[in-house]
Amino acid sequence: MINRWLFTHIDNSSLIIFRVFFGFLIAAEAIGAIFTGWVRRTLVEPEFTFNFIGLEFLQPLPGDGMYYYFAVMGVFGLLVMIGYKYKWSMISYTVMWAGVYFMQKSSYNNHYYLLLLLCILMSMLPAGDYFSIDVKRNPLLKKISMPRWCILIIIGQLWIVYTYASVAKLYPDWLDYTVAKNLMAGRAYYPIIGDVLQKHWTHVCVAYFGILFDLLIVPLLLWKRTRLMAFCISIFFHLFNSIIFQIGIFPYMSLAFSVFFFSRERIHHLFMKNKEFYSTNELILPSYRKILQPIFIIWFTIQIVLPIRHWLIPGDVLWTEEGHRLSWRMMLRGRSGTTNFYVVDKNDPKAQRESINESDHLSDKQLRLVSSRPDGIWQFAQYLKKEYARKGKEIAVYVDSEVSVNGKERKTLINPNVDMASVSWNYFTTNPWIIKYKKNEIK
Repeated sequence: MINRWLFTHIDNSSLIIFRVFFGFLIAAEAIGAIFTGWVRRTLVEPEFTFNFIGLEFLQPLPGDGMYYYFAVMGVFGLLVMIGYKYKWSMISYTVMWAGVYFMQKSSYNNHYYLLLLLCILMSMLPAGDYFSIDVKRNPLLKKISMPRWCILIIIGQLWIVYTYASVAKLYPDWLDYTVAKNLMAGRAYYPIIGDVLQKHWTHVCVAYFGILFDLLIVPLLLWKRTRLMAFCISIFFHLFNSIIFQIGIFPYMSLAFSVFFFSRERIHHLFMKNKEFYSTNELILPSYRKILQPIFIIWFTIQIVLPIRHWLIPGDVLWTEEGHRLSWRMMLRGRSGTTNFYVVDKNDPKAQRESINESDHLSDKQLRLVSSRPDGIWQFAQYLKKEYARKGKEIAVYVDSEVSVNGKERKTLINPNVDMASVSWNYFTTNPWIIKYKKNEIK
């Protein structure tokens, strides 16, 4: 039964056309990062980057190296789009994007994580088997069908993302419209719509439409009777996000996913009329089937368990941030605060605390990270420790940190008596120097 569900062959038009869309969008993401200044602000100008902890060996290339890096990524994206050496091009883009993703956190975004997962999946899929330069050069590579698992893995991944995004919104600050109000307050200057975005009814719509859309969009797209309606709603939702939040390619990537939900006949008719339509539905058991099923189990187990790991870590994830990343907790909170760093020379008993001017070391974007996020605070303390070690000094680093979540009262985030230069970072459990509060104490 499982073999029939996974390995029955179906028409591959949807995967082929998605490859074209996907290649264009990832090329646009890479080239756009250069021309919008993202590469300069995030990877070129800062003295150092906030890597994912443990991956400090990933560092930006010196000089103009990162501009060339992203230009090469853009070329790989275009090669994916036209299907030239598809597997090699897709894997190369995936590796380079993973390097960028893990190299910096000051621009962390759940969408960037989703793009990484999609790149990994697309590297596995036979998306270059038709309408590609590879097939034109070698007609023996041409195929008009694919095993059903190629669609199921994409739909399954999207379902997990949307479901977790919906469930995460079921908490007081979202349900009482605080988050929506704060999100829209920063967009009051928008022409025409700025005033509308400040209305209470807009905040109500954003809050509850967001929950319902994320929870229901995949089932509605899967059901034939509601598919067209769901697609029209998707267009509105994603264009709204694109205009209001300006989140790059991802609204358009989300719309491109629709090709996996409409009938294969419709996708073939709309995009590939000249292609022979495959309707045999033959079961072909590949040699890799014994490997694929364990890979499926491992992949989806990780995708299901990773977003809920914060339930095993003491403290409220909205406050501690422990377990926040890689969990599809999208646009759920706003954090602000002030964090002051002080260093003390351990070898001089008469040494006074020296105040650090963070702006001498950090970009504006990095300052926002360090002002309110525990991992950024810890990493900056480690950076100061290394900088002073180069001068022959062994220092302790102490922090005064006051943080507000969703505009609420500021509270102390980091224990001010702990030497942040000497403590370690715990990835899989809590960090005791983060001060914990009960939920009713964060008001």
